[in-house]
Amino acid sequence: MVDESAYVDTSILGAYYCPEPLSAAAEKALRQLKTPVISVLSEVEFCSLISKKYRLDELRERQAKEILDLFSNHVAEGFYRRISLNTEHFIKARLLVASMDSSLRTLDALHLAAALAEGLTLVTADREFARAGKRHKANTLLIR
Repeated sequence: MVDESAYVDTSILGAYYCPEPLSAAAEKALRQLKTPVISVLSEVEFCSLISKKYRLDELRERQAKEILDLFSNHVAEGFYRRISLNTEHFIKARLLVASMDSSLRTLDALHLAAALAEGLTLVTADREFARAGKRHKANTLLIR
């Protein structure tokens, strides 16, 4: 599939932890990685995603809490390698969005900057983000 390590986008995390059509593909992708990599930003976005699913009645409160607990346990147990975003990542993200042909959203630009700076393949289920990753010369894997 991909390298031993890859930067896992929040779209993959959401599909892995929440039942949806891409869940099986997300699980397969994650299990094929020796070291899935996330950032602290991924953790915040994932919590926001679960909160949104709860507000939209896609998850019950108990389900949402169980998902967040499981994710937190996986992070604490080292299932993911966590990288911290630093000034280099923010500067790279700024340059990515400053290219006038970019449709990158701010947080996606930060994720992409982290993947590029760390030399990691970007794994995503977001087609537009995958296109942007390829446009900016990132090794990108779209999970479908």
